[in-house]
Amino acid sequence: MRAIGYQDSLPIDDPRSLVDIELPKPEPTGRDILVEVRAISVNPVDAKVRRRAKPEAGAWKVLGWDAAGTVVGVGAKVEAFKPGDDVFYAGAIGRPGANAQFHLVDERIVGRKPASLDWAQAAALPLTAITAWEMLFDRLEVRRPAPGGAPALLIIGGAGGVGSIAVQLARRLTDLSVIATASRPETREWALALGAHHVVDHATPLAAEVAALGLGAPCFVFSTTNTGSHLQEIAQLIAPQGRFGLIDDPPGLDVNPFKGKSVSVHWESMFTRSTFETPDMGAQGALLGEVSRLVDEGVIRTTLSERFGAINAENLRRAHALIESGRAKGKIVLEGFEARA
Repeated sequence: MRAIGYQDSLPIDDPRSLVDIELPKPEPTGRDILVEVRAISVNPVDAKVRRRAKPEAGAWKVLGWDAAGTVVGVGAKVEAFKPGDDVFYAGAIGRPGANAQFHLVDERIVGRKPASLDWAQAAALPLTAITAWEMLFDRLEVRRPAPGGAPALLIIGGAGGVGSIAVQLARRLTDLSVIATASRPETREWALALGAHHVVDHATPLAAEVAALGLGAPCFVFSTTNTGSHLQEIAQLIAPQGRFGLIDDPPGLDVNPFKGKSVSVHWESMFTRSTFETPDMGAQGALLGEVSRLVDEGVIRTTLSERFGAINAENLRRAHALIESGRAKGKIVLEGFEARA
């Protein structure tokens, strides 16, 4: 089968950083389903792993943690899916990724593709939807207010992949005032179109920007990017007994400024359940099923912003380069493998 992989951690402008390769087609066993991949999307984690994780000598590493496709085989213990089912999912970070024609994934972290979306639109959603949902409703518990705090949520990086779906979920499924951050006209317009009540500029001091809205100190802050540079401002603007969550990797995280306000700090990694095979691992499949329903009912929409063409190394390198530039908006998707000459 065709796939895209790498053997050395190289800058993305090096043609060897991602290469078109041939690999054996995998066979499903146990609770795995085999998916014929129709579309993939690219996330910051793809670029981070490519830069940091060098495969063993002579081995190929295949990335990709967002896919939509059709089930073509099932393991003996699979209960929820059968060949012919259309699915979408984000996979597991400890296993080969979905940048391939065929991909194995545990059925417990798979959802049925929204019927109203095409392959690319569906592939844009899984990783970011799981991340945003788990942070909002499992970690921050945004439906449980902090006493005395303003019923508001600040999302730092509101036009990025995770921010784009977090804005929608918070706006459509809660009564919170949703404040997104964006620093360019096009990202500001994107966040507002997705449902943000307010947009502030994260290139300026955030505490003053949020205070100027007149809402009061927000109960909740969700930082998706550049947390280290905003940490002092977050500690200043968040309500006493508020809840703060982050998903990025600041080089150091000094949480001492939160002590005086008794602010709780929450990490979110959507790979936790699949990595440790937690007893509630199946919650991710159920979550994706709910996302699919909300999409088909018109409550939320795909966050696809750019289609980068067929699934091949050249297009994937372009996608990684845009992700690494920090200027991506929404999600970048590749779809279909070109027919062989």
